[in-house]
Amino acid sequence: MKAIEIQNNFGLDCLRLCDRQIPTPSIGQVLLKLHAASLNYRDLLVVQGRYNPKQKLPLIPLSDGVGEIVAVGEGVTRVKVGERVASIFFQKWLAGKPSKEVFRSTLGSPVDGVLAEYIVLDENGVIPVLQHLFDEEAATLPCAAVTAWNALITGGNLKAGDTVLLQGTGGVSLFALQFAKMSGARVIIISSSEEKLEKALKLGATDGINYKTNPNWDEQVYQLTNGVGVDYVVEVGGGGTLPKSFRAVSVGGHISLIGVLTGNTAEVNPLPILHKAVTVQGVYVGSREMFDQMNRAIELHGIKPIVDRTFHFTEAREALEYLASGAHFGKICLRFD
Repeated sequence: MKAIEIQNNFGLDCLRLCDRQIPTPSIGQVLLKLHAASLNYRDLLVVQGRYNPKQKLPLIPLSDGVGEIVAVGEGVTRVKVGERVASIFFQKWLAGKPSKEVFRSTLGSPVDGVLAEYIVLDENGVIPVLQHLFDEEAATLPCAAVTAWNALITGGNLKAGDTVLLQGTGGVSLFALQFAKMSGARVIIISSSEEKLEKALKLGATDGINYKTNPNWDEQVYQLTNGVGVDYVVEVGGGGTLPKSFRAVSVGGHISLIGVLTGNTAEVNPLPILHKAVTVQGVYVGSREMFDQMNRAIELHGIKPIVDRTFHFTEAREALEYLASGAHFGKICLRFD
């Protein structure tokens, strides 16, 4: 089979198409023929060596894939040959709270990921794909969608009438937009692109703010909420945006800290957390149980993930370069056929 590895060193230049033996599933495992995969910003950091510089190489990157089960090992009962399934991000986080062992089971680092024509996973590490989704659409769910679901629904208890602030138009933010709209919440979204803001408004966002022309977007958020602030912030910027998120959130509000797109270092004043009684929740994707609950909601409401562009899996470098450019609206996918 063909696979793409980060070989001797980190960097997009070090991605190599190589030959590997098709793996054989052992007890409790399934062999998956990949049909599609999707990219997350984490995947770019892994390839660049910025996610874990001590990661052992070679490594097959990417965490999110969809394929068909073509063989099963002894004792497999959850799924069967011929079934279309998606990988779960944490192979050992099935339900409840995470643990150190769970955090060591992430696909694409430290465990080999899905950028290969065939992969073997534990039967507990896959979940059936919803029938109304194409392979590429389903491949967008394991990381970005579960993260947004955890931030707003499982961990946030979002309800109708709440106001949500979203940053940018990447995968997590657009899934959060769809889940917030599903829940009857108001959505304010910020972006540096008027074109992307227009697309977000068409998807159901109530208000859009261009943070390039309005760098004091936190003040505009306050104006839009009559000086109250938003109930929820899905914080994907990190160090560069967190101080403004503290100003934009309401008293008793909730900030889900998810990404570090603007950097992972900053001087953060903790007083707003105290003075506003703000809940700050660190969100690192979620469990298979959350994935299953989310799938039921997606199926009930007929939600379709937003796919910006699809590349062939041998064009993984080009796809990652496109991700790094920030030009995308929604998810970037890879096709194996």
